[in-house]
Amino acid sequence: MAQKNKLQFIILGLLNQQPLTGYDLTKAFENEIGEFWQAQHSQIYPQLKRLETQGYIAHEVTVSGAKLEKKLYHITTEGSAILRDWISTGTPDLTATKDEFILKLYFIRSNHDPRLPEMLQEQLQLHTTKYHHLQQRLKTVFTDPASKQAHYGHYLILQHALGREEYYVDWLKQSLAALPTAR
Repeated sequence: MAQKNKLQFIILGLLNQQPLTGYDLTKAFENEIGEFWQAQHSQIYPQLKRLETQGYIAHEVTVSGAKLEKKLYHITTEGSAILRDWISTGTPDLTATKDEFILKLYFIRSNHDPRLPEMLQEQLQLHTTKYHHLQQRLKTVFTDPASKQAHYGHYLILQHALGREEYYVDWLKQSLAALPTAR
């Protein structure tokens, strides 16, 4: 089965919320969307051009400051329709998570491997930091019940991410405690 270009739908979804510049879209991937999907500047701008050629988005040129021209993109009626269709279509495929740490663990042969404590400790620190970051994002973004209702899908994603990181931290702590050298 052909791979769907999911980046186009993410861009359409963001533009469906509000008109944005290419810079704004890039920033969204560094902040909110970046918690669960990655895209680089070099992927976003060509995708904007394709979406505009297809008639799914359009832009207007705005002036910022004295002379700086920016393209402000917005979704078209056709773009809204394909976004609505994509959201409405089932998601039956489970995709593997690309986690380099887990991949490395796969090739560790013994619980006596001297690299394990350092590997696990590093990941524990990283995932603990990410967990605290997500807790802070939840408090910052969803300050009241109305904000949860206005962006409920985003709220659910943050809840999912918190649960995932909490599990990961617990699993890492248990794995470290179970090492023969940790006793």
